[in-house]
Amino acid sequence: MATNDTTLTAQDVAGLLRIAKNTVYELVKRGELNHYKVGRKMRFTKADVDRYISDSRRGAGQESKTEKFIQATQVATESSFIVCGQDAILDVLTGHLSRRSKPDRTALRSYIGSYKGLMALYHGEVQAATSHLWDGDSGVYNVPFVRRLLPGIPAVIIHLTSRIQGYYVATGNPKGLKDWEDLRRTDLTLVNREKGAGSRVLLDEHLRLMNIKSRDVVGYGHEELSHLSVAGAVGRNEADFGIGDSKAARQVDGVDFIPLQVEQYDLVLKKEDMELPIVLAIMEILKSNDFRAQFQFMHGYDIKGMGDVIAET
Repeated sequence: MATNDTTLTAQDVAGLLRIAKNTVYELVKRGELNHYKVGRKMRFTKADVDRYISDSRRGAGQESKTEKFIQATQVATESSFIVCGQDAILDVLTGHLSRRSKPDRTALRSYIGSYKGLMALYHGEVQAATSHLWDGDSGVYNVPFVRRLLPGIPAVIIHLTSRIQGYYVATGNPKGLKDWEDLRRTDLTLVNREKGAGSRVLLDEHLRLMNIKSRDVVGYGHEELSHLSVAGAVGRNEADFGIGDSKAARQVDGVDFIPLQVEQYDLVLKKEDMELPIVLAIMEILKSNDFRAQFQFMHGYDIKGMGDVIAET
């Protein structure tokens, strides 16, 4: 049995959390999982893993996400360009930008969700924000929220990818979930996302349209900070279901995915910034065959229309 100071490898941690080994490295990169190094090898303690699980359950990990955002804005200068969002597509994008021979600005990443990202864009704390916020009244993604959250600021919305949102359930779907009507059931326990996350907005909009009070949904207050953490909670039998995109379900053992809705994942920029060299570079990268090829056959991404301007506000 592992004790708190037992040395663990990334493969050991993957087994404990029931996730893919590469996902362990992603958690480290995002500052969600503590680690140390022995030479070039990454090592963990059982206490590190227990702390990650505990933080995910309590939502205490939000502090680390907030700190990462604060650090990004603190190191930012006039030559910095902060891109807000959590999807790996943004890591690849900023990587392409950093490899350009003479970038006019330094691209930084901030891992905060859609709602807070748009608010940060409004306040001038970031230069680009991603969004997958669904408006239940119009059935439209992102455009209504950009208009509301960036009042008086002309903005441009650029399509990145389409993704599938749905339920994470235990392997074999033992509770028989199939559609949004399952939200009315009282025999299910939910694991939720934090306020402002696109999946949380999606859930809340469906609850509103179905006239279901959030307090009547068992587990509504159990918040996690990423798709992966939600899927992990279901995989550990801490909840019967959660909502997120299809990619995370493939990274967690013991989890199946019930598709419900196609969502639009878009990039939002201020119109006044569209002629900046770094923005022109972003537009060029999104249209390039090299960039698109990295996602063309990757599960969970539909690259049709990538780089297209879908709306201006």
